[in-house]
Amino acid sequence: MGDNALPKPARRPWWRDLAQQFKDLFAVILLVASAITFLSWGLESPRDARTLQLAVAIAGVVALNAAIGFAQQYSAERTAQSLQEMVPRMCRVLRDGELTELPASDLVPGDVVVLGAGDAVPADCRVVQAQGVSVNNAALTGESGAVGRSSDPVSQGPALQARNCVFMGTDMVAGSARGVVFATGEATEFGRIFRLTAAAPRQKTPLQRQVASMARRVAGAALAAGAAIFAVRMPTGQPIVETFVFALGVMVALVPEGLPATLSVSLAVGVRRMARRNALVKRLLAVEALGSTTVVCTDKTGTLTQAEMTVVQVWVSGVPHPVSGVGYAPQGEVTDGDEVRELLRTAGLCSNARLVAPDERQGWRVLGDTTEGALLVAAAKAGIDLDAEARAAPREAEYPFDSVRKLMSTVHRDTAGGQHRLNAKGAPHELLACCTSIWWEGRSQPLDDRLRAAVGTASDDLAAQGLRVLGVARRALDAAQPDREGAESDLTFLGLVGMQDPPRPDVRDAVDACRRAGIRIVMVTGDHPLTAEAIARRVGIVRRTDPVVVTGAELDELDDRGLDALLDKPAELLLCRVSPEHKMRIVTAVQRRGDVVAVTGDGANDAPALKHADIGVAMGAGGTDVAREASVMVLLDDSFSSIAAAVRLGRSVYQNIRKFLIYLFSHNIAELMPILAATFAGFPLVPINAVQILAIDLGSDVLPALALGAEPPEPDVMDRPPRPRRERLFSGAVIRRILFLGGIQAVGVCLVFFWHIHSSGIPYSQFTQNTPAYREAITMVQAGIVVSQFFNALAVRSERQSVFTIGVWSNPWLLAGGCFGIGLMAAISYLPPLQSLFNTAPLQVTHWAVLVALGVVLLAAEEARKAWMRHRRPANKG
Repeated sequence: MGDNALPKPARRPWWRDLAQQFKDLFAVILLVASAITFLSWGLESPRDARTLQLAVAIAGVVALNAAIGFAQQYSAERTAQSLQEMVPRMCRVLRDGELTELPASDLVPGDVVVLGAGDAVPADCRVVQAQGVSVNNAALTGESGAVGRSSDPVSQGPALQARNCVFMGTDMVAGSARGVVFATGEATEFGRIFRLTAAAPRQKTPLQRQVASMARRVAGAALAAGAAIFAVRMPTGQPIVETFVFALGVMVALVPEGLPATLSVSLAVGVRRMARRNALVKRLLAVEALGSTTVVCTDKTGTLTQAEMTVVQVWVSGVPHPVSGVGYAPQGEVTDGDEVRELLRTAGLCSNARLVAPDERQGWRVLGDTTEGALLVAAAKAGIDLDAEARAAPREAEYPFDSVRKLMSTVHRDTAGGQHRLNAKGAPHELLACCTSIWWEGRSQPLDDRLRAAVGTASDDLAAQGLRVLGVARRALDAAQPDREGAESDLTFLGLVGMQDPPRPDVRDAVDACRRAGIRIVMVTGDHPLTAEAIARRVGIVRRTDPVVVTGAELDELDDRGLDALLDKPAELLLCRVSPEHKMRIVTAVQRRGDVVAVTGDGANDAPALKHADIGVAMGAGGTDVAREASVMVLLDDSFSSIAAAVRLGRSVYQNIRKFLIYLFSHNIAELMPILAATFAGFPLVPINAVQILAIDLGSDVLPALALGAEPPEPDVMDRPPRPRRERLFSGAVIRRILFLGGIQAVGVCLVFFWHIHSSGIPYSQFTQNTPAYREAITMVQAGIVVSQFFNALAVRSERQSVFTIGVWSNPWLLAGGCFGIGLMAAISYLPPLQSLFNTAPLQVTHWAVLVALGVVLLAAEEARKAWMRHRRPANKG
């Protein structure tokens, strides 16, 4: 086991995290209220035990909230740590002469690391072999551009300036290299500065800022309302302590004490659900943004397909040669293998992948590029021993794949004759432009227009079948290290290789779900247009006969206005043969239209687009470290269906936050209105005291609110259009619904209270705290709010659908939480110790029947509103 691990940032002591919970604005308000209540109790003469009980109860609420918040924060940290460990950083290492893959943490000084474009450098290394290497040192030096690296010795100087070294925390932009590890973990240059950045505080997401803003406004409103009530009642001659307690009830009624804990639980549940669906969310911002995604720019290989390329046909001299077998197991055969032997040998030598035999944990697999892996498998099926061929013709130089030239080539020396030969593979049309001859019917012939047309037609025919097509060529060289442009010219074209990456079986349903959700899917790929269209039709991205297919070359001819006009077309859009610059430009153009865009990618060249997108989605199984670092979400299974599932869960998380906000704030109106009504009616006592309000907020409401935060997605969540980008949590629709539900509850409990007070026949002025009718009335107010909240919880589970449609029993935790609240209310009503604490009285069966009737009225009113909404605006079925 190596020691290549960076030091973990020092965690604050647990007691500091606990103390942080008391800095919440709601907690500060309640602590101040508790302190003033303690002071009031000390100044009373004689002292009233109820005032002391209120002070202790408020302090207890703050302590309970702090405990819940601390537990949630600790749980969230553990969850984030475990989720990050699901995607271990891997690296390729030469040990005992064998190329193997192991966790980067196992590296030790002296290991030989193999690096390619897109790899994150796992440790500080001295470069011993380099082919066209450039690295991005921005993480260490701030340089914005890539810098070259070579294996040549350098003079003494600062390590970071050594051009024959690569460092942990940087990434390979181009080329391939081998390096000897000389520093790991904390001893690296990156480890030296890691401690300075690891402890930096994280920025709050827009969602968190919205909640903080809401908390400030609610706290301000609570303080203002409490102060106003205090000012109104002071001139009436009431004792100052009783007046303060009255005003305190108003303030406490408006403070949603359980909101912070409920919000944390809802987000944590959403992140965990996404992880179970193979979508690792790295930031809460992604959870928020997922709910409003309008465009998904997806690549093809590995996301829509299975990323197990298999050669199915080899074309040589105008004759197709089918290849049997599927996957990476070298089981199958090549028809007339002798005819294609030289092509497969050339393609196999011009590859950096490695075919790994199965072990006890997994079957045949490929280390490296899947396309190159397919070529290795095809060569093995043709009976070619590539290890022996590599020994007979060792590689001496490499020209890595270039996204502009779309070619890769290697230079080999024939040990028998001492001659050098260049092997090349790449996009057929680009490679064909570099060829002047062709291997045709057993001999080299000039590549005239007729043969060029034959190759082009064959390439298009293979691509039209949904195959990825590569051309293979070679030439003899006079020197071992010629310049690239000169080397990749005057080639002899050997033939074509057609390979297939079958679509994932679950992608079509995911694409259909995105269509219904109003999400546009744009395929952005480097493949041939015919190949891209064939796959797009198979998975349902293309259904019409006239999709808009645009190549990278055509994009270059469009200015920004032309690109905007292209995106404005409602047609199905496929962007093919695109470069990283094209992908970045497309993302910018989509955002310019006001869309929220999710972008998938797996390579280093995708990193700019991933980082610039609203939601960068990287591949966890087959992607590069650079792509994963640039993204905010990682697909552990690399499948497009996981994106659709994450969008569905993201929408659900946002909806659930709104559900429990409506639930929590609507009953605040029911707590506040009886107090205001009593004030203006001249009733001398409070219809509900502060201790009762705290019992509702923390005893009866928290569990149902937590259950609403974990509510499963509504059945029609993917049948609605995306929410507007600028829509806020407290939209007009949310506020209207809070007023609607809270108003019904408020009217009900006010009627119950004053009906019971008037039916007693006692004048207002003769009511005291111990009057039985008063104690029964405030008990009915508290029980009325608790019972109506039970029905309110059922009502807010869906914005449009009836609770009977989604199933009354489909969220058992919600029912259990509601029953707990009613049970607690019954205990407060009937148990003498609690009667003394809350100043309550036992309720009769008829009282409970009236309260249940009020709850049924609330549920019926909400069901009628939903029915009217469904009739007025039918759900989107697009």
